[in-house]
Amino acid sequence: MTAMNETIIKKQLQLLNSWSHIDDAIEKNYSFTNFAEALAFINKVGAIAEKMNHHPELFNVYNKVKLRLTTHDAHGITQKDFDLAAAVDAIP
Repeated sequence: MTAMNETIIKKQLQLLNSWSHIDDAIEKNYSFTNFAEALAFINKVGAIAEKMNHHPELFNVYNKVKLRLTTHDAHGITQKDFDLAAAVDAIP
């Protein structure tokens, strides 16, 4: 799989909710009421990622979660990242 160029990344980001292009990844920050809600969200993301066989970088501090998606094999952002981001955006 080949990494996308800047033009395609910008177009794809328009289809998502509040994701940002930072370095060679797309990122989104989440804030929850407490740690338990943040952890429940991380578990939902993990289940989706496992089904898609595409695993994000997850960072958690108490009620805050940062999700970072990049395709390491391609050394950049690919359609796999946008597919996973869209699936995460669909979490109720």
